[in-house]
Amino acid sequence: MISDWDRFIATFFDAEIAARYFPAIVGGVAVTVLVGLAVIVTGIAAGLGLAVLRALDRRPLTFLVIVFVDIFRALPPLVLILIIYFGLPNIGIVLPNFIVLWLALAAVLAAFAEEVFWAGITSVPRGQWMAARSTGLTFGQTLASVVLPQAVRLAIPPLTNKTIAITKNTALGSAIGVSEILGRSMSAQAFTGNATPLMIGAGLYLLVFVPLVAASRWLESRYGWRRA
Repeated sequence: MISDWDRFIATFFDAEIAARYFPAIVGGVAVTVLVGLAVIVTGIAAGLGLAVLRALDRRPLTFLVIVFVDIFRALPPLVLILIIYFGLPNIGIVLPNFIVLWLALAAVLAAFAEEVFWAGITSVPRGQWMAARSTGLTFGQTLASVVLPQAVRLAIPPLTNKTIAITKNTALGSAIGVSEILGRSMSAQAFTGNATPLMIGAGLYLLVFVPLVAASRWLESRYGWRRA
């Protein structure tokens, strides 16, 4: 008679199934890492750009930035991915699933990053703006040389947490056929009727994201608020 423990091991840690599907699932790591890096770089850069545009204090421009940020902060990433992937072909725009996942997650990260950077910009005392301008610096020079270095430093701790949370949504790519870790794990699970491939996927996600979490903790300790 099979014990409950043996049944548990056979369901979640079947050695034969693991050996058979491990190479295919590992192949999804490169896709996950590539999408994640693309989302981080473009999302943070776009968020900083939006915050700079908002700092120009031109009402039409500020209104557009706020509308963009509010929409993409409100929409669940999966809904956005499905709208782009299944909706745009109806107007003749067909994008590869990899590009859809990248653009959707980058837009969401950009919206949150803009708010974080904007909070950093507005936290810089107005007196520093005035002092810099009194020395002959232009608005752009003041923003680039005095305000943004402080704002970026202040933004690092909250931004790292939000970046990790959004980047983990690369797993949503499985909904549109992106061959990343979860997509390959679910495919193997469907073939075998066993949860072992999903456990492999979980382990690989830990392998990819634990170093990112550790790096975020280091950044928080280096740039975070300290009691005097």
